[in-house]
Amino acid sequence: MTGPERIEAGVRLRRVPRQARSRQKLAQVLAAADRLLAADGVEALTTTRVAAEAGVSVGALYQYLPDRDAITEALGEVYLARLEDLMTSFAERAAEETWADPVGLLVDAFAGLYRAEPGFRALWFGRGLTDGTREADLAHKRVMATGVHRILVAQRLLRDDYEAAVACRTAFLAADAVIQEAFRRDGSPELLEPVKTMLRAYLGQQPRP
Repeated sequence: MTGPERIEAGVRLRRVPRQARSRQKLAQVLAAADRLLAADGVEALTTTRVAAEAGVSVGALYQYLPDRDAITEALGEVYLARLEDLMTSFAERAAEETWADPVGLLVDAFAGLYRAEPGFRALWFGRGLTDGTREADLAHKRVMATGVHRILVAQRLLRDDYEAAVACRTAFLAADAVIQEAFRRDGSPELLEPVKTMLRAYLGQQPRP
């Protein structure tokens, strides 16, 4: 579930859009908010600016997103959904393919998404996170760690048991912290190769020949 459908499940929408036209308008508003966030940071996410950027009235925006917190939480859900959808796609592929270096593949893929999403970086590395966004992020981390475990089990590199699941959660949390550090302002992309080495060692994996 992505986009507006995902948002409706966990964000403070004043009114849930039912018709296709209304759902498209909400998507239009969120796309505009994403552009403003990427360009000017969280401070730009006033209802007035978002409505103007989206080409809708402030009243139309208020129907769904009543304030800045609601806008940032909705965007947070969108960004987290993209990460989870990417993990799901890899888990599905892992059941059908054999990868030479699953750790390297996953780190590169998620680093690429961070690189491609300036709005996501602006939100996560700025001061706009709400309690709701932080709570959603905790749930998101559990989903992602489960995805890592599914992938490594499918690749026949780990057992499908509790101990392996804990190892995957630990590995994901470590990798997530390093990847975020690599993409902060004036970050350190050179951290990506060392984190791959660290994760392979921790998980007892080596690239296949």
